[in-house]
Amino acid sequence: MAKSTLQTKPCADGFCFLAGLFFGLFCFWSLTLYHYKPHFDFIPYSAKASDYGGEAPILHSDPPHETFYDDPELSYFIEKPVNNWDQKRHVWLDLHPSFTAGSRDRVLLVTGSQPSVCKNPIGDHLLLRFFKNKVDYCRLHGHDIFYNDAYLHPKMDSYWAKLPIIQAAMVAHPEAEWIWWMDSDAVFTDMEFKVPLGRYKDHNLVVHGWPNMVYEEKNKSWTGLNAGVLLIRNCQWSMDLIDVWASMGPLSPDFERWGQILTSVFKDKLFSVSDDQSSLIYLLFTNKEKWGDKTYLEGEYNLEGYWLALVGKYDTLGESYIKMERNEGVLRRRHAEKVNDWYDAEREKYLQGHERRPFVTHFTGCQPCSGEHNPQYSADSCWNEMKRALNYADNQVLKNYGFVHPELTSSEVSVVI
Repeated sequence: MAKSTLQTKPCADGFCFLAGLFFGLFCFWSLTLYHYKPHFDFIPYSAKASDYGGEAPILHSDPPHETFYDDPELSYFIEKPVNNWDQKRHVWLDLHPSFTAGSRDRVLLVTGSQPSVCKNPIGDHLLLRFFKNKVDYCRLHGHDIFYNDAYLHPKMDSYWAKLPIIQAAMVAHPEAEWIWWMDSDAVFTDMEFKVPLGRYKDHNLVVHGWPNMVYEEKNKSWTGLNAGVLLIRNCQWSMDLIDVWASMGPLSPDFERWGQILTSVFKDKLFSVSDDQSSLIYLLFTNKEKWGDKTYLEGEYNLEGYWLALVGKYDTLGESYIKMERNEGVLRRRHAEKVNDWYDAEREKYLQGHERRPFVTHFTGCQPCSGEHNPQYSADSCWNEMKRALNYADNQVLKNYGFVHPELTSSEVSVVI
């Protein structure tokens, strides 16, 4: 009998069977994934910043194109004015487009202390806690921070020391729209409050003050504003202001004469030395069109609040906030620190019409490092109230970690129930 020429090959049949099986499984798997919707909208670990609405700043590269940093004439020194800064900064941002997103609201907080050891036995400890307070606030609100403990000009010390630091910070941080200076003895006592930067879109300098005490002749006072906390825009106007402002300080050969002028203008000024605060007020009212019109005197919240007027409110306001949380479940809910912004916005709904915590408590006149406080109040009142203010602010941070200072006078903590 003749053999069939169409003999079946077992290996080929097996291959076809397996191929068909895998193809069917692939189709089923594809359709299943296509229609599958996860129960939790988690973000994969590899998600880019663009998934959140904007590219993250690129920190690991710098384009080779020349910028103002390549200019051999560039100087960070306050005795050499910075010119054409707006254009230089604009070019730098164009070459670093990843920094452009959100640049109008980008803030660098600058603070510092003297380079020497504090004379006050608890001064260094207090300065450390003051710095921690500022770091906490910046972490919660996404601000960068720079702490300086060196005089950037040998003659510009004490209250004049901030001007060289602010100018150098502007040059070092062209990506920052605002430089926020805070004296070392100023404490954030409302860790949730956000500065309303949109309010200052037409201004370049923001300080806490009162227009009538700055511009009205009969009410003019050297305390018409406080220069210990200020927001200054990173622009040429600010560079020019710093240049003129510094020329009234210890760098000027007319420094002593400026002290006499300011003492004659401000009848309530008790010392004859030219200081940064009365000098700034003098510039604002003598050239209002150039300097005053671009300066916002903030008085609606405590951008800088005098400590004696505020420390007595901590306990009452603390109870008020606790009561608010008890009545509103969403505010009482435990949550991760990273989502604080959402809860802060919710709290704002319930704060309408109620007194809120002072934003900044400034211990002006206490001098925690030198200990040479104003004689009108005792050393103990300064140091004890500083501790209370720091613990009051710390409670707003520690609650996210499950702890709280039950007594503002003590640094001891207990578990939040």
